[in-house]
Amino acid sequence: MTTSDLVGSHIETLKPYVPGKPIEELERELGVTDPIKLASNENPLGPSPKAMRAMQKMLKNVHYYPDGAAHEMIEAVSAFHNVRPEEVINGNGSDEILTVAVRTFCEYGRDSAVISEHSFAAYGIRCQSHNLEIRWVSTDEGLGYDLGAMAEAIDETTKILFIANPNNPTGTYLAADDLRHFLRSIPEHVVVVVDEAYHQYVEAEDYDTALSMRDEHERLIVTRTLSKCYGLAGVRAGYAISSPAMIDRMNRVREPFNSNSLAQVALPAALSDREFVERSVAINRQGRTTLEAGLEKLAPLGVDWIRSQTNFLLVQMPVRGRTVYDELLKRGVIVRPMDGYGLPKWLRISLAEEQKMKRCIAELGAVLQELDVEVV
Repeated sequence: MTTSDLVGSHIETLKPYVPGKPIEELERELGVTDPIKLASNENPLGPSPKAMRAMQKMLKNVHYYPDGAAHEMIEAVSAFHNVRPEEVINGNGSDEILTVAVRTFCEYGRDSAVISEHSFAAYGIRCQSHNLEIRWVSTDEGLGYDLGAMAEAIDETTKILFIANPNNPTGTYLAADDLRHFLRSIPEHVVVVVDEAYHQYVEAEDYDTALSMRDEHERLIVTRTLSKCYGLAGVRAGYAISSPAMIDRMNRVREPFNSNSLAQVALPAALSDREFVERSVAINRQGRTTLEAGLEKLAPLGVDWIRSQTNFLLVQMPVRGRTVYDELLKRGVIVRPMDGYGLPKWLRISLAEEQKMKRCIAELGAVLQELDVEVV
């Protein structure tokens, strides 16, 4: 008997999530000095200062177990969004809440899930690990969600459907009216998870958070994370808002002590740091302007990109994206290849300070020249 014989085919064929390459790993492997990481959509400003101070005060108490009910965390989210505490669940990042939702509402090996292609990889991983049938729905021509096709993929076995708005890794978004109409059309037996990890960066006037649409679908779960705009990716602080009945069932599945002590004090402090959020959004806007201006100059080489409502750009290369990625690594620039998302000619580039964006463009141009890419 082999280890493969001990697991089901859904586990044996499961491809694990591949995170962006850490700076330390690149330095070890290639001996690169002064690398820049533009692979994981992290906040270039670092953590919220208020959150840092709160965590520093907590360090002396980390020998105690954290509050299993995450009371301070739940109360902060409740006050921030003007919802009742029983409508909030805390998570070890919003990623954990995706797992909890699947385990809570989907019967192992029997139900189906609807997921758009070119969407966050964690959705498919969570569903496949629970042995669900996954209905993959193609995107539209602009790599945005095809809501009509997603609705058509639903049947009586469908228990859960995932939407990232804005979407990772494409940076596209759904207009409020379109999402609202979609939610109204979904059968009551389907749980809809709307992942709003990049909500703070959206500038489109016709966008609105799904929190304003809770009356449109009874079984709506809206997830948020503090990993992006609040700069707390390493702390793993997230939450979701839904009906008390939904939250009650999810809390029965949620692991005890799932939010560590640092996350529990960092989240309330970060949510109160409005000035930091404004700075994060401003530097993101500046980074996008700089990167897009540089990409315009590379357009004759066959470079293109999708307009983004997030803190990254999805950029199309004239050659295989993995080839460009490997060459950029040698130059100390870490981006994210998208072949694992079914986009072999695309790279995802996180937005950062102006000087990092300029360096990224300069190195990308040099790589394309070395690859002898022809002018279009």
